[in-house]
Amino acid sequence: MSEPQSSLASPGMQSIIAGKAPGMRSRYLKDGVARWVVWLGGLGVIGALLLIFVYLLSEVVPLFRGAHIEARQSFAMPGPQASTLYVAAEEQGEIGLRVTGSGELVFFDLYSGELRDRQPIAQADGQVVGLAEISAERGELAVQLADGRVSVLRHRYRVSYPDGRRLITPYVEYPMGEAPLPFMDAPGHGLVARAERNALVLAAIDASGDVEIKRFDRRENLLGEVEVEEGALQRFTPAVKADMLLLEPLLSWLYVIDREAGRIAMYRLGGATAQLVGVYEVGSAVRAARYLSGGISIVVAQADGVISQWFPARDDQGAYYLARVRDLRPPKGSAEPTAIGVELRRRTFAVGHADGQVTLYHATAHRRIVSEKLLDGAVALLAFNPRAQYLMAVGADGQIRGFDVDNEHPEVSLKALWGRVWYESYDEPRLLWQSAAATSDFEPKFSLTPLSLGTLKGAFYAMIFAVPLAVLGAIFTAYFMSAQMRQLVKPTVEIMAALPSVILGFLAGLWLAPFVETNLPGVFLTLILLPLSVPIFGYAWLRMPRALRYRVPAGWEAALLVPVIALVVWFCFAVAKPIEAVAFGGNMQAWMDQTLGIGYDQRNAMVVGIAMGVAVIPVTFSIAEDAIFTVPRHLTLGSLALGATTWQTLVRVVLPTASPGIFSAVMIGLGRAVGETMIVLMATGNTPVTDFSMFSGMRTLAANVAVEMPESEVGSTHFRLLFLAGLVLFVFTFLLNTLAEVVRQRLRARYSNL
Repeated sequence: MSEPQSSLASPGMQSIIAGKAPGMRSRYLKDGVARWVVWLGGLGVIGALLLIFVYLLSEVVPLFRGAHIEARQSFAMPGPQASTLYVAAEEQGEIGLRVTGSGELVFFDLYSGELRDRQPIAQADGQVVGLAEISAERGELAVQLADGRVSVLRHRYRVSYPDGRRLITPYVEYPMGEAPLPFMDAPGHGLVARAERNALVLAAIDASGDVEIKRFDRRENLLGEVEVEEGALQRFTPAVKADMLLLEPLLSWLYVIDREAGRIAMYRLGGATAQLVGVYEVGSAVRAARYLSGGISIVVAQADGVISQWFPARDDQGAYYLARVRDLRPPKGSAEPTAIGVELRRRTFAVGHADGQVTLYHATAHRRIVSEKLLDGAVALLAFNPRAQYLMAVGADGQIRGFDVDNEHPEVSLKALWGRVWYESYDEPRLLWQSAAATSDFEPKFSLTPLSLGTLKGAFYAMIFAVPLAVLGAIFTAYFMSAQMRQLVKPTVEIMAALPSVILGFLAGLWLAPFVETNLPGVFLTLILLPLSVPIFGYAWLRMPRALRYRVPAGWEAALLVPVIALVVWFCFAVAKPIEAVAFGGNMQAWMDQTLGIGYDQRNAMVVGIAMGVAVIPVTFSIAEDAIFTVPRHLTLGSLALGATTWQTLVRVVLPTASPGIFSAVMIGLGRAVGETMIVLMATGNTPVTDFSMFSGMRTLAANVAVEMPESEVGSTHFRLLFLAGLVLFVFTFLLNTLAEVVRQRLRARYSNL
C-alpha cells in the first residue's frame, strides 16, 4: 500500500502548507494590513470627493430655490380718508409712506400700522391731482396741484440710536424750493417727471390730449439759496391717444401709451420738439406700465395677462426702434393685471391682479418666480422697499397688507445661465458673462456658456500642441532610443513637471505673447516646416552611406535632430520678416484683419496652447512612456522572431498592448489642461468670449473663480454662481475621467490576450 501523498513532502514543505513556516505569519499579517490600508485609502479618496461634491452642491442649491412670501400684518389705511396716490417703504422696511389726494404725506409703522407723522405738502392747499416718481433711489416725487403747478419733494429718513435702540425719523425736503414750479395753465393727467444732474423735466397730458413738456434747471448761489430757471414749454399732438406717459431717466425717450388700443408711440427728446420714432402694437389693451430698475426697460401689463418687456435697440442700419424683447406668461386662470411694483436694484417686479393675486417675475431671466393670492380684492398699488425684502400691497378697499419677501436669487434660470439672453442696451441676444460694472444701473450678466467654451477652447489647443509631442516622444524614447540616452531624456522631461504653472504663465504672458505677436510669420513657418523637417531628415539619413550611419550608435539617432531642429527654427525666423514685407505688406496681423476678417489679440489661445502644452507634456509623456516600455519583452521578441519588422511590431503589438496606458496619459493630460488656472489667467486677455478662434483670448471656469471669488459678496448670487462654476468643472472632469476609465478597461480587456 502506498503512503499518503502528504508524507512525500519534506518537513519544510509541510510546515509551509500548514502555514507555520518562519516569517509566513508576519507576511500574511503585513499583506492583510496593506490590503486594508489600500482599501481604506480608496474609501478616503471617494469620501473626500463626495464631501467636495456635497459642499459645492450645498452652496449651489439655494440658487434654484423659489421665493417665499410671508404675511406680516394687515391694517386700515392710516391717515385721512382720502384717495391714495402713492405708497413707499423705507430701506429697513419699518416705516411706510402714503401720499394722499388731500395733499398730505402720512408716515406709519409697517408692523403695527401706527401713525408716525403727518406733513402737509407745502402750498398744496389740500388738493393734489397727480403724482410722479422722479427717483425711487433718492425718494423724489413730483406732485401736481389743482392749479397746474408742480411741487418737488424728497422723503428722507434719519437713523439714530437713543438708548441703544434704532430710531428712524422721517422728514421731507424740497430740492427745488418750497414754491411750486409753474408748469401747466390747468391741471392735466399722466404726469411724469425725471431729474438728471440739475435738470428737471416734467411732462403731462392736457385736457385736449396733447403732451406738454417743460424743463427746469436748478442752481445754488454762494449763499446756498436755490434758484430755478424755467425753460420753454414744448407741446405736441401725439400719434396715438395719450392715456399714459413714461419718461426715461436720462431724458432721451418719451413713451406715449394708448391704453384701450394697446399702442405705444416712441419719441426722442433733446431737440426743439419731440421726434416720433415709431408706433408699436402691444397686442391687447394696456392695464399698467412701469420702468424697471436702471431706467432702460419698460414692462407692460396687458389685458390678456401677458407681461411684455420693451427697450430701445438698433436695427441693421443703426436706427433706433422699440424692441419687444420677451413676453412673460401669467399663471393659468389669473385675472387681469391691475398694478405693477418694481424693485429698486434688480429687474424683478410684482404684478397685482384683479382677484388679489400677486405674481413675481424677473425680466432678464425670463422667469415667473412665485404667484400667491395676497388680497381678497383687486390690487391697487404695489411697492417694494429698497432692499426688496418687504412688499406693500394696497387693495381697492383701502386696506394695506405687508409681506416679508425672501427672494435672494431671482436672476438665475437655466436660460439665463446657458442660453442666449437679450440684455438691455444690446441689439440682439448674446452669451455674456459680466458680473460687475461702474454704475448702479448695470444689470449683471451670468452666462456660464462663454466660460465653459473658454475652458474647452484652452484645453483643445493645449492638447493639439502637447499630445503629438508627448505621445510620439514617448514612443520613440521607450521603443527606439538607447538605454543610456533614455536615462538622460526621460528624467529631463519629467523634471519639467516640477516647474510651477505660475512661472509658465508669467513667461507666456510677458515674453511669449509679445514674441509671437512680433514674429507671427516665423511662428507659422516653424509650425509648418519643423514637423516636415524631421521625416525629411530621417529619409536623408537612411540614404547616407552605411559607413557614416554605423558610426552613430544604435538608438542615438535622435541626438542628430537637435542641430537640425535648431537650424530649421533659426531659418524660419530669419526669413519671416522678408516674407511678411512681401506677402503681407509688412504687417501680418493687419492683413489678417482686413483680408480674412480675423482679429488678433496679443494674449490668445495659441499662446495658451503652447504654454499649457509645456505643462501637460511631462505628465502625458511620462505615463505613456512607462506604458510602452513595460510591454512584455517576449511579445516584441516573438513578433520579431516571426518575421515582423520593427514598425510592424510597434504598430500591431506594442501600441495595442500599451493603448490603455497611452489613453490614460492623454486623459490625465486633458484633466490637467481643463483645470489649469494660472497659465490661462496670465497668458490670455481673460475675456469671456464665445469665439473659438486661436487668435482670440478666453476665460475659463477655473480662472474665473480665481479672479472673482475674492471680490464676491458671501451668499450673493455672484458668489454662489462661482461655486456653480466650480461644480460644473468638478462634474465635467468626473464624467471625463469616468469615461476614460471605462474606455481604458475595455482596451485592457481587448488586448490582454496578446
